[in-house]
Amino acid sequence: MTNKLLFSLFLFLPITLGLLSSTKMATAQNSTSPVNVGVVLDMDTWLGKMGLSCITMALSDFYASHSNYKTRLVLNTRDSKRDVVGAAAAALDLIKNVQVRAILGPSSSMQADFMIDLGDKAQVPIISFSATSPFLSWIQSPYFIRATQNDSSQVKAISAIVQAFGWREVVPIYAGNEFGQGIIPFLTDALTNIDVRVPYRSIIPSSATDDQILAELYNLMTMQTRIFIVHLWSTLGSRLFAKAKEVGMMDQGYIWIITDSLTDIFNELDPSVIDSMQGVIGVKPYIPQTKRRADFTIRWKKKFQRDNPNVLNAELNVFGLWAYDAATALAISVEKAGTSDLGFQNSNVSKNSTDLETFGVSQSGPDLLKTLNSITFKGLSGDFRIVNGQLQPSAYQIVNVLGNGGRGIGFWTEEHGIVKRLNLTDTSTYSTSKTNLKSIIWPGDTTSPSKGWEIPTNGKRLRIGVPVKDGFSEFVMVTRDPSMNATKVTGYCIDAFDAAMKLLPYAVPYDYIPFDKTGATYNDLVYQVYLGNFDAAVGDITIRANRSIYADFTLPYTESGVLMVVPVKDNKEKNVWVFLRPLTWELWVTSFCSFVFIGFVVWFLEHRINEDFRGPPSHEVGLIFWFSFSTMVFAQKERVVSNLARFVLIIWFFLVLILTQSYTASLASMLTVQKLQPVITDVNELLKNKDNVGYLEGSFVLGILKQLNFDETNLKVFNSPDELDELFIKGSKNGGIAAAFDEIPYIKVFLARYCSKYTTVEPTYKTDGFGFVFPIGSPLVTDVSRKVLNVTEGKTMTQIEKAWFGNQNVCPDPSTALSSNSLGLESFWGLFIIAAFAALSALVISIATFIRKNRHVLRSIDPQASTWHKIVVLARHWNRKDMESHTFRNLPGQGDRDDADSRDIVGVMEASPRGNAPEGPLGLPHNALPIANGTPPRSSFSNQTEENIHSSGEQGRPSRDYGEPDLPGQTTQDISRVVELPILHHQTSESTNQ
Repeated sequence: MTNKLLFSLFLFLPITLGLLSSTKMATAQNSTSPVNVGVVLDMDTWLGKMGLSCITMALSDFYASHSNYKTRLVLNTRDSKRDVVGAAAAALDLIKNVQVRAILGPSSSMQADFMIDLGDKAQVPIISFSATSPFLSWIQSPYFIRATQNDSSQVKAISAIVQAFGWREVVPIYAGNEFGQGIIPFLTDALTNIDVRVPYRSIIPSSATDDQILAELYNLMTMQTRIFIVHLWSTLGSRLFAKAKEVGMMDQGYIWIITDSLTDIFNELDPSVIDSMQGVIGVKPYIPQTKRRADFTIRWKKKFQRDNPNVLNAELNVFGLWAYDAATALAISVEKAGTSDLGFQNSNVSKNSTDLETFGVSQSGPDLLKTLNSITFKGLSGDFRIVNGQLQPSAYQIVNVLGNGGRGIGFWTEEHGIVKRLNLTDTSTYSTSKTNLKSIIWPGDTTSPSKGWEIPTNGKRLRIGVPVKDGFSEFVMVTRDPSMNATKVTGYCIDAFDAAMKLLPYAVPYDYIPFDKTGATYNDLVYQVYLGNFDAAVGDITIRANRSIYADFTLPYTESGVLMVVPVKDNKEKNVWVFLRPLTWELWVTSFCSFVFIGFVVWFLEHRINEDFRGPPSHEVGLIFWFSFSTMVFAQKERVVSNLARFVLIIWFFLVLILTQSYTASLASMLTVQKLQPVITDVNELLKNKDNVGYLEGSFVLGILKQLNFDETNLKVFNSPDELDELFIKGSKNGGIAAAFDEIPYIKVFLARYCSKYTTVEPTYKTDGFGFVFPIGSPLVTDVSRKVLNVTEGKTMTQIEKAWFGNQNVCPDPSTALSSNSLGLESFWGLFIIAAFAALSALVISIATFIRKNRHVLRSIDPQASTWHKIVVLARHWNRKDMESHTFRNLPGQGDRDDADSRDIVGVMEASPRGNAPEGPLGLPHNALPIANGTPPRSSFSNQTEENIHSSGEQGRPSRDYGEPDLPGQTTQDISRVVELPILHHQTSESTNQ
């Protein structure tokens, strides 16, 4: 019995729970509040059908996962029938009759324009997932919610692509309505920020026929620009590309960039249209690939195929995802806003009012709008976040049309620019490098991008303006042939321009048009290019800042700068002391002192061992000066026997050789320059004397002269080199000029004819040289500038200069100032230091060697004697011949005498007790002088006596010590005895008296 009861409970329990669940669900369903919302779409279009299906599935999915919500959106759909008025009528019906709380739609920006006003008046939010025109934001309606990307958010991505490839001009092609015109201001600003010009805007009417599209394409083919940015919806864009391929504009050399209005719908385009778009570059919002999105896409395809069996191969695009997220956002917002105040407050209107004035105002509109602007969630399209009524943009994907669709080649983000892959942790800087893009197949099935600009073969020839001038025809010369009614333009500037244009990788046809207007200046010629009367200007036109405001210049092809040219004079009669100018006074003084010092050192090193360096004091002083200065011309006759002296002279001869050669070269150069001294060397001198100065007619140099404070009454005009020479011949006092100012190219031409009469002086006033003139932003400027460099750096420019200016090497370089600086000590101080170091080293070595060999003389001196006394004793000993030197050792009779002298002196030193007897002249005691056989030995007394003889010059003969022969019949010892005995006797007597 119990088992049967349990079995019955288990059998009926599921049934009971099912009944309770069903009852609860029915109760919950009855407790939800329906909320009417409107849907206004073009139901017969792909966008309308896809959008409605995505909205329906979004609400179904949302409430399936949020069954506890108390509100349920009830869709009230209306077909706008691709008409602005139809969309407005549908919105009016929904607001007035249905009293919807919000409207999803419309499909296009044109339809949304009027609907926004209705929503604003009724306080009903208008939520669009496909109206992308930036113009809609200008209405400043708080009740317009854009749940899609604004077209203006993609212009930075497009400009980054243009900047990456260095294109300088682009032409936008857009629809002539709110959709097309809304993006143009933002696109133009973005391109202007990267210095890209928009020379032309191609507008395709919404109702354009195929013939009108062809006519516009043919017009674009005649232009120079080859970069096109297309902003059209699918039907018009498909026709445009089909016709572009038909006329050959999808071949190599053309670049096409499309906006997301076409990139997002590749899947719905006809295969023939995709085939005509091969090589096109496009941008589209990046939608991350997620499992949720993949599952939804599969479910959507099945549902859409059931609802629309006639549509085959349907593909979901980003607008469908935004429609799904917009419906989800509205469902969340309605739930958060609550179910109170769901009604409309009717406005007080008269009976004669129209239907536009009879609808009421939604009471829940402000709360719903506030909730919509604060909602954030993870949608199928990514992060869904509304700020100030605008869905916040995400990254853009860059695609390349290839095969049956678009192939991703990179990304663009607001923070990092163009990148190969998205990395949320990347902290690199903003980049517009094309290396961050994958390989691209361009139109014409080529991998090399077009330069974006070329001269059309069926276009007009360029009109090149050239100045007509009287003088300096070497630069530009215009000659007319009345019989042939033809004009020939030649000159240095013309040849330089032709050479540069020939190097361009494409043909540029052009004609020279003379600009011959009375009183016109080069500024006027440049302004004609600005006005469009000339496509370019060629001539001796200097690049100036004020001219660059109206035109662009190529790189200069001549030297830059303004110089002052003046006559020269011969100043030979004023150059009596010119021989002193090659060296500065510091170098003169240093050289003189060095000569004397080296002469002294050589004399010191040779005095004891060389007869040529011995003699009376006056003779030796003269010898020091003579020997040192004779080395300047290597005319010294005295032989040098000391190795130390030879070492000093080797270095000294090297210094003298360099010094004399430098002096000779400097003096020769200075004498030559002196013949070409400028009459005036300073601008201030001209201003002080109020001299007249000249300038080329029509030149900007006039402005420089006025800036230098020259009075206009002192300014004279010239047109040719001959006129300039005539003004110089007259002189400033006779109505001529004292100086002239002009640019370096003109100065070179003038000096080539009159280099013997005139020269240039500093300073040089800076300019930028001659350049070719083109309209601002012309792509030719960059290409021609590169070719100008090729011409100026090669042999071509040298050949052109030689053809028009001849050989200018025969004249001095006008850019070189006429000044000759004297040679200074800084150029030779290294040699002087080496020579001084060598001489001092030799001197120290010689003194050290002498003291070492004669240290017995120092030991023989009384230790109590003063230092000065010791120096005097050493000096007297040094003054004697060094008989041990090889120069005296081999002389006849010298060896015995030297030995005797040495033995006598040593014997005296050994026999003399120190400190017991008064010292003699050399510090020896008097009693230490033994006399053998009545003859005193040679001692310091004999040396002193010899010196006395020497000084007195007895009988006019020097002693044997100076190299003269002995007296006939007498020996050296006899002469010494005769002199020494009286002196010895005299000193002995004095000693006895003491």
